[in-house]
Amino acid sequence: MSYSRADAVERLRNVVETVESEPMPVPVREVWVFGDAVLGMDPIDRLGVYLTKELLFKDAPEREAEFESSLGVSGVGKTVSAEWADAFPERVRANAAGHAAPERCLAAHLFDDGEPVHVEVCNTGFENNVTQRLKGARARGDYTQLLDPRAACLWVDTDEGGRTSAEAFRKLETGEFVFPTLSASLSMLGMDDEEAERAAETLREQRSNRDGISVRGDVV
Repeated sequence: MSYSRADAVERLRNVVETVESEPMPVPVREVWVFGDAVLGMDPIDRLGVYLTKELLFKDAPEREAEFESSLGVSGVGKTVSAEWADAFPERVRANAAGHAAPERCLAAHLFDDGEPVHVEVCNTGFENNVTQRLKGARARGDYTQLLDPRAACLWVDTDEGGRTSAEAFRKLETGEFVFPTLSASLSMLGMDDEEAERAAETLREQRSNRDGISVRGDVV
C-alpha cells in the first residue's frame, strides 16, 4: 500500500482535524510531517508523522485499578487519559510490560494498523528532538536512531486554540517544499559527507524494511 500525494495530504488533514476535535490519550501540542511526504514524491510509500505531546502525570489515578481490571492494562488514568479510555477502550495500547503506552495509544487513535505510516511521539518539539537523536546516534554509532530532519509543521496548539498552517498544506499539495537530500541534510547538522551518506543509507534500509504502521516514543 502507498498513498498518492493527494491522498497523503487528505490523510494528514484528517489527523489534524481529529487532534483538534476529539479527546486524545495525552495532550498533543504539535503535528509535523517529515520524510517522503514533504519531498514532492507521488506516490508516497511511507508517511512520517511527528507528534509533540505533553507528559501526563495526574489525570485520574484513582481509576487505574478499574481499568486494569477491565482492560488488562495498567497506568490508565496516570500516563493516558481516563476520559479518553472511557470513550475509546478498543484503542488502549500497552507496552511490553503491560503499561499504557501514550505513543501507541495515539497511533491507534489516529491510524489503522495496515497503513504505511511511521509515527514519532515525543514531549519535545521536532527540531529539538532531531538534534538530541543525532547526538545519541553518533555517540552509540547507531544511525537507526536518527530522525529525518526534512519536515514541515502542520498544526500547533496555542493559547487561542489550534492553528493549522494553510501554507504548509498548500505546499504539500503542490509539491513546493524544497529540501536537500537526506545525506546533505545530515551534513548540514554536523556530519562529514562520508558519515552522512552511511547514516542516510541506514535510514533508507530501515524504512524499506518496515511494513504497516510503526511507532516510536521518546521522552527528552
